[in-house]
This record gives sequence, C-alpha cells and structure tokens, in this order.
Amino acid sequence: MNAICQLSGAVCKGQCSKGDDMDLSKNRIPEKVKKIHLVAVCGTGMGALACILKDSGYEVSGSDLKVYPPMSHFLARKGVLIADGFNGENVPPETDLVVVGNAVTKDNPEVIQAEKAGLSYCSMPQAVNRFMVSGRKPIVIAGTHGKTTTSSILAWILYCAGLDPSYIIGGILNDFSSNYRLGRGDYVVIEGDEYDTAFFDKGAKFLHYDPFMAVLTSVEFDHADIFRDMDHVKRTFETFLLKLSAGSTLFAFDADGNVSSLVENKSCRVERYGKSGGSAWRMIGVSVEPPWTRFEVLKAGRTFGSFKTRLFGEHNLFNTVAAVAVAHSLGVAGDAISRGLETFSGVKRRQEVRGRKNGVTIIDDFAHHPTAVRETVLAVKSFHPDKRLIAVFEPRTNSSMRSVFQDVYPQSFDAADLICIRKPPLLDKIPLSERFSSQKLAGDLKKRGKDAHYFEDTDSIINFIRNTSRPGDTVLVMSNGGFDNIHERLLELL
Repeated sequence: MNAICQLSGAVCKGQCSKGDDMDLSKNRIPEKVKKIHLVAVCGTGMGALACILKDSGYEVSGSDLKVYPPMSHFLARKGVLIADGFNGENVPPETDLVVVGNAVTKDNPEVIQAEKAGLSYCSMPQAVNRFMVSGRKPIVIAGTHGKTTTSSILAWILYCAGLDPSYIIGGILNDFSSNYRLGRGDYVVIEGDEYDTAFFDKGAKFLHYDPFMAVLTSVEFDHADIFRDMDHVKRTFETFLLKLSAGSTLFAFDADGNVSSLVENKSCRVERYGKSGGSAWRMIGVSVEPPWTRFEVLKAGRTFGSFKTRLFGEHNLFNTVAAVAVAHSLGVAGDAISRGLETFSGVKRRQEVRGRKNGVTIIDDFAHHPTAVRETVLAVKSFHPDKRLIAVFEPRTNSSMRSVFQDVYPQSFDAADLICIRKPPLLDKIPLSERFSSQKLAGDLKKRGKDAHYFEDTDSIINFIRNTSRPGDTVLVMSNGGFDNIHERLLELL
C-alpha cells in the first residue's frame, strides 16, 4: 500500500520525504506576518504569489538560480528584491515566513538557514490559501489538459460580468497582461496543479484547496518524474475529488473514461459537460468562420445560448463550455457570458500568433503531452485547412524526454503536412535507459507516410524552415520552454 502524506493527504510514491530532520511544527504560517521571503521566486506560480503578497502590503524578498527576464523585470517593477543564486544570507533578518518552491531541495542553503534560525516555512499553495483564498470562494480547475485555458476564460467572463474576481493561473492572460489578479469579489479562480507541492510535502498542490466549485477536464498519465503509472495518477485525482464536500459542484468532462470512473459515487453535485446527449451541458452546431468559431450550448437538452470565440479547436470549445457552465452556475447571465467569450483575447503561449512575415504565420503553443500535441495540430489545421501546416516540436518536459510516450507521439502529428522534431535539449537529466529518441520519432512518422525530419539543434530547424517555407504556410512551434527564441528568429529571417 502507498503511504498517505500527513501534511496534505496525498498518495505518495512510497518515498515521501517530509524533510527528514526538518521541524514539522515550523511548517505553518504565523498569525502575524510582515516580512516574507520566497525561495525560487522566478517560477510562474511563485512570481505571481510574490506580487500578490506585495500588492497586499507585505515586505517581500526572493531568490532564484539564474534570475532572468521577464519575471525578474516584472518582480523588480513591483519592488520585490531578488537575489541571484541561493545563499543563506539572502534570507533577511526578522523574516516571519519563508515560502519554499516545489523545485527546492532540503539541501538548499536558504532552507538550511531557515531551519537554523527556527523560521516558519510553508509551500506555495499553503501561502495562496492563507493570503489569497481566505474569505473567498475558490473555483479550482483541475485536469491533465486545458487547465490554463479554462481558468483564463472563466476569470475573464467573471470580470466582464462585474464580479471582480481574483485568480492565479499558470499562463499570462492577454487581456490582463498578468497571470494573477487580486479582486474584491467573492470568487477566486485557481489553476489546480496535480504536481507535487514541496520537498516536505509530496502531495499534489490542488489538495490544499477546498473548492466551492471545481472542473475536471481530463485525466491522463503525465509527469513521469513523480507518478509511477496511471493508477498513481488516478489515485491522486481521486483524493482531490474526495475532498469536495456535498455543498460543492463538480463540472466533469463527459468523453474521458478516467474522469467518468472517478466521478462515480462522489458526495458533491456532479454536472457533466461535452457532447454526450445525456450531459447537463452539451455543445452542438460548431462552425468555423475565421476569425470566429461559432457553437451552440444546450443546458439539460434545451438551448442555452449561441456563442462565438476567437479560440479554435474542439478541445478549446470543451474548455469554453466548462467555463460557460461554471459562470452560469455563479449567476452570470447568458448575454454577459457571450460578451466575455467574444472579447476574450487568449493566453500567451496557447495558440498564440507571434507574427507574420512574407505570408508565413508563426504560432507558439505550450503543447508537449501527446494528446495536447495532437489536439493542437488538429485545431490549427482545421482553422486553416487549405494552408500547409509545418509542425515544429521540442520535447523538453520530464515526461516527453522519457520513452514512456515514444510509441504514442507518432499518432499526434497526422494533421501536419511537414514535421520538424528537435533532439531534446536536456537529455542528460534523464537516465540513459529511459531516454526519448527524437530520431526514432522522425523515423516512425516517415513510416506513417509523413514528411518528417530530425534535427540536432534549433539553428538547423531555422535554416530548414527558412529554405523550405513559402507564402501561405503556418508554422506551429510546440514546446514548454523558450526553444532558443525560435519564433522571433524565424520572423527575422523569413
């Protein structure tokens, strides 16, 4: 049997580290807090938290390894003092609380200093709960895919409806130019992450929240560095769902078998959404009329409303239906929902058009899981069916650099016309026997009749596309990293 983490209730991998000799009584947030220090402050979530704390009137400092823009500039503008590198001396005197990022180890010199000084410490979600969620009703968006987009659409709808929501999301909303907001309204939208919390708490981040409402978009195997197998993933989501009270409402996608099995016999109210005839919220009548995608939503079999959005792809429409369902359940009228959808301008790095040059369009997307890659390629192709689609993929997550998805990725690129696969840039992080082969993927794609090419580095891809692209092409770049600034470099050279 797997152990249950005492700090979060999460199912652990069997090697749950609570910091060994760490004083667990110090894993708490004092009643009175003035000075707060964040270790590994430049991550998306930690950076947002630092800004939330600063906006709330706290004295905030932070540190990170290899501090770099844009987060370093963003924090500096907020007045957050950032130290480059980890050192015990970075922890200011009279610090009341140290927030520890999930990538930080117990051997970090600032963690050691906090322990030596007897300082209180906590994880990022603990801090979010105390300093952001307190007094508000949390709406947690969970699932393997679509969390960022669904959270962003919902936050924007609530804002347009005058509900003045707060949110903390793993992507930057174009409409706010920020991945967080502190509103005065009752609701806070949270992107619920199943990744582990901290070295002293190996449970999932989303287990720290007590949702007023929740969305479950999908459940697939991912994060091969922390999850052993699919059963391990499902147990973690099961733990999250068991935390939902009878007064909570869960909106669950109807076309995912894992979701369907997990939501059975739960104490909370469950409303399904998707395309199934028996679902409470059903999408029909989809039509693509660039730049719009139009669709109709049925509630309990009756027309709820006709909507249009600049998002494209079936997966994004399902994300949109989930946001529509939650917004309506919070009392937002259909016309207000419609205004929100029509004015929503998207999320950075989610099908984001980075520019056009000499008739070639460059699109940036965060896709890395095989399902996300497949749906993104399909979505872009469906929006531009008569144009040649060049798919460029860089596997660099802890899962995509492992061979666990080696035989799955070939099916993800069927809708692309030309495919460029880069060698993973950080393969030395992965044991030799577990490494993913981009070269094999390119070969497997060729066996499927695809025009696929393998590249050792980014420069080679740029030169290839510069020489082979033509007016009318769409270049879809997929990576969860910066990809050596390939987008801007292509725009300069085309």
